[in-house]
Amino acid sequence: MSTQSRFVTQLQDKLSGRFPGFAEKLPGYLQLIRFDKPIGVLLLLWPTITALWIAAEGLPDLDLLVIFLLGTYIMRAAGCAINDYADYKFDGGVTRTRERPLATGILRRQDALNAFLVLSGIGFFLVLLTNMQTILLSFGAVVVAAIYPFMKRFTNLPQVILGIAFSWGILMAFTAQTEALPPVAFLLFVANCLWTVAYDTEYAMVDRDDDLQLGIKSTAILFGTADRMMIFILQLMFLMSLLLAGRQLQMGLFYYAGLGTATILMLYQQLLIRDRDPARCFKAFLHNNWVGAALFIGVVLHYF
Repeated sequence: MSTQSRFVTQLQDKLSGRFPGFAEKLPGYLQLIRFDKPIGVLLLLWPTITALWIAAEGLPDLDLLVIFLLGTYIMRAAGCAINDYADYKFDGGVTRTRERPLATGILRRQDALNAFLVLSGIGFFLVLLTNMQTILLSFGAVVVAAIYPFMKRFTNLPQVILGIAFSWGILMAFTAQTEALPPVAFLLFVANCLWTVAYDTEYAMVDRDDDLQLGIKSTAILFGTADRMMIFILQLMFLMSLLLAGRQLQMGLFYYAGLGTATILMLYQQLLIRDRDPARCFKAFLHNNWVGAALFIGVVLHYF
């Protein structure tokens, strides 16, 4: 038994006396929030704390750093819950998602909705520890996170909505740290939207055949055989946006070294998706964690 499995079993034992129903469903809830798949947290975390560092021009206030670290994890978990709530009819027909807890019946749809509401409430409590500008922005964050999973029914651009959701924390980081939204905050917001659409298109390429059969829409389907070129263009626009941001912020060598590293990593992703093999496309998607890490390290070293 793995360390993670032992932890879950021990937690179930402790909860079973007072909360037997919850204890029984605990493995399903952990699966619902992708407890064992941290990539979503990391892709949301890197741009958010990078923005926080830039807003603070160095190490941000410790309380804000803790709030954003916890808030990122909690809101990503909430996003996963509402995603499965929305996709409960489709997940069973997609190879990659057929073992999710709603698809297998481990959890009910109401369980996923309850998880979303509880997690969103915890996230909102954390935001209340910041300031009024950030609190007001948080309402937009919840709305975008809630509507994103339903967009794949109506538009081939759900990745754009995801980009907005995954970039909203950048704006909140600036208001929390500085109580203002300078132009560079919006430039970073747009840059991150472009990056998110690029890597989530790689992700959508994994499920494209299943999605076509089920009638689910995505940029991978919209782009068709131009998918690799469109990802390349989005990545290029992302890097150019960060180059402009670096000039506005008067960044130094470490920042541009991080940007250069991100460029090399993205070129490697182009090699991975060259043949559109689902496994390699998924590897390219996961590889974006290192892109975010490289950019964050470049910013931290600049202000060190």
